[in-house]
Amino acid sequence: MFLQILVGTCLLVTNITIAAVAAMLMELAFLRLHPWLLRPPHRPKLVLLLAGVSVAILAVITVAVWVWAIAFWYLEGFGTLEEALYFALVAFTTLGLGDVVLPHAWRILAGMAAANGFLHFSLLTALLIEALRQVRLAQWQHKVSRPGDAPKAE
Repeated sequence: MFLQILVGTCLLVTNITIAAVAAMLMELAFLRLHPWLLRPPHRPKLVLLLAGVSVAILAVITVAVWVWAIAFWYLEGFGTLEEALYFALVAFTTLGLGDVVLPHAWRILAGMAAANGFLHFSLLTALLIEALRQVRLAQWQHKVSRPGDAPKAE
């Protein structure tokens, strides 16, 4: 049991670190693109931003699933890498079909993978919303600060 918790904790820390580095890189990209995002037209840029951040988030989640899959396969929880990947994806998305299960000696890892997936999806969704909110707020403030663009009182 303690070995499972140790291995699971190492996998969690690895995936959290990967997600944190990815979030930092996305923030650096936002800072670099900030002047471009403030210039009109805004709506097409918001679509591109949403698509870009979504793809980046999916990439982070894909890497995290592969980390779990390789660990499951290396620990000989499954006979093939495909089976380990399938289980990792089902556990990570908290779908938990139960058609493929880990051996008894490693079953605690399934719950830890699910917790990791839940954490990733929630934190990365929050990142997506915050990115859109910040860009939209900056666009609005930039428009209002330009002469002649102040909103008209009604």
